[in-house]
Amino acid sequence: MEIASDTPATFDAAKRDPIEWLEKLNKGLATLVEIPAAIPHEEGDMVDSRIVGDLRWIAARYPIFITDGYSGPLADGEHVGCDECHVANSDHLNGVAVDIVPATEDTATCTPAWEPITRLALWAEPEQEKPVAPFRWVGYEGDAGHGCGNHLHLSWNHAPAKPYELAEWVEVFPVAPGTARKARRKKANPVKVAPEGPKGGVKQATTGGVGTHSS
Repeated sequence: MEIASDTPATFDAAKRDPIEWLEKLNKGLATLVEIPAAIPHEEGDMVDSRIVGDLRWIAARYPIFITDGYSGPLADGEHVGCDECHVANSDHLNGVAVDIVPATEDTATCTPAWEPITRLALWAEPEQEKPVAPFRWVGYEGDAGHGCGNHLHLSWNHAPAKPYELAEWVEVFPVAPGTARKARRKKANPVKVAPEGPKGGVKQATTGGVGTHSS
């Protein structure tokens, strides 16, 4: 398997190495899990266990901070994720989507800290509306309620599933567990307000101190 290994400092979207081997992971023992501590994230965030390996790979190469993953009820009746941020067909409701901001700086303005996030977005979607598998949808520049200074949305291809249910299969790029980059976030005063009606019909909500974020 060959996977693009460009670091944020050298990445060129035009030279993106294709992910030549993808894998569909069946439901099996899949479950919702807390995102590992090695991947910078909002406390309590959870995702489908099948995308954790991909998140580790991404976090080892890009300074990311995940502000939201699965959004919905748990078996014990508790709710995790950004409540009422997402519409009925959001991939967040199945645990196969994450919202991402820079790990190094908590800011709602488009600063140089966002450059690695922009490169990650271009790696996942070199051309607008044409995401590269295994990604189902990439929300960034050109998508209302997303972009530099707001957030990057990544979701994975998966079988159709009802809200709050795990999909029968999820497509990933198989990787060995990596060591995620550790980074501290500098606080800033969020001031940016995203436009109404983001792509995908997702409601707007302020979470994670990064300004209005959605999807």
